[in-house]
Amino acid sequence: MYLSTSRAADASADTPAPEGPLRAVPGTVFALGLVSLVTDVSAEMVTAVLPLYLMAGLGMSPLAFGALDGLHQGATALLRLVGGRISDRARRHKLVAGTGYALSAVCKAALLAVTTPWSVAAVLAADRTGKGLRTAPRDALISLSVPPGMQGRAFGVHRALDTAGALLGPLAAFGVLWVAVDGYAAVFTVSACVAVLGVVMLALFVREAPAPPASAAPRARAQPPVRSLLRIAGLRRLCLTAAVLGLFTVGDAFLYLLLQRRLDLSAVWFPLLPVGTAAVFLLAAVPVGRLADRVGRGRVFLGGHAALLGACLLLLAPLPAGALLVVGVLAALGLFYAATDGVLMAAAGPLLPPELRTTGLAVLQTAQALARFAGSLLFGAAWTMWGPGPALSLAAVGLLLSLAAVSVSGGLRAGEPS
Repeated sequence: MYLSTSRAADASADTPAPEGPLRAVPGTVFALGLVSLVTDVSAEMVTAVLPLYLMAGLGMSPLAFGALDGLHQGATALLRLVGGRISDRARRHKLVAGTGYALSAVCKAALLAVTTPWSVAAVLAADRTGKGLRTAPRDALISLSVPPGMQGRAFGVHRALDTAGALLGPLAAFGVLWVAVDGYAAVFTVSACVAVLGVVMLALFVREAPAPPASAAPRARAQPPVRSLLRIAGLRRLCLTAAVLGLFTVGDAFLYLLLQRRLDLSAVWFPLLPVGTAAVFLLAAVPVGRLADRVGRGRVFLGGHAALLGACLLLLAPLPAGALLVVGVLAALGLFYAATDGVLMAAAGPLLPPELRTTGLAVLQTAQALARFAGSLLFGAAWTMWGPGPALSLAAVGLLLSLAAVSVSGGLRAGEPS
């Protein structure tokens, strides 16, 4: 199904994107953005209710939730390498990505059958496996569709569409919780149906990436892909930088829980917190991507982490629990994602040969995901032992020192626009 070469698929690849900010990207990027939009509606419906469902509904401790949040970030990191290697060797980016999307759709339905914290964790691990398989092939399809000077814009457009789904998902969860008797089960049911729609859209409207030039094939066979990629100095610097900063990246779920405590929000309003983040991400993704192409992707990436540090400091500051606090934290978090998610992939893309593009992006994603996995575990442990305030203070200090170290070392000079 995922290798469909139907007329619809061909047409979508050759159809220009709509007028406006999307006009400069190929149809493949736009189609993948729509698939991500639909898939993110499904994923964010679950993500929006998960912290309260697990901690308030099922009684999970902060340490256990930190482990689970880390699982979301990095427990399937090695699957990114597997997906990237298979995708590059078989030159079937769409097939591997489609398999990941389909697995995640099945897991959304499986949430209806599990009722204990660790059975939920097992299903979420399988869901993250699907995400691990699909992320690098999807990003490779985007990167291979545009020239090096437009990488930031292309990823910005994709992330903007993806974030539109992140905006709609919590709103959908809020609506379902508002009207449904058994709210969580209803959220999981609707999420599964929407995820299936995303798989169908990928099969019909996304075209496989063109094969690399024949002259590149011997180079790909000359040495193992991962070993040869690690010889690229720019990629090594990007991996190290992403890992160092990722270790002190506080997950948004933890920030939402801290904000919910400050505001004393009820469970039914909790899913609306990610909406503010997604709205800022949506508005900023394309402009920030274009800015990264012009002034440097490394500078924008560091600026995004500075925004995350600002969100932490706002939560630590003795501000009244009102609109200023909410807007400040959610805006800073949205800018963090706009300046880091696609920008990091855009920085790495031009460094990598086309025949190893997916594997290289997977190596970078794995380094970042493993660091964030460790960071979530440490943050959850610190919260359990000392409380949320000291845990957030330690994370803020670590992030500040990491930003200073990376800035001084020049670890993000790779991937700058030429």
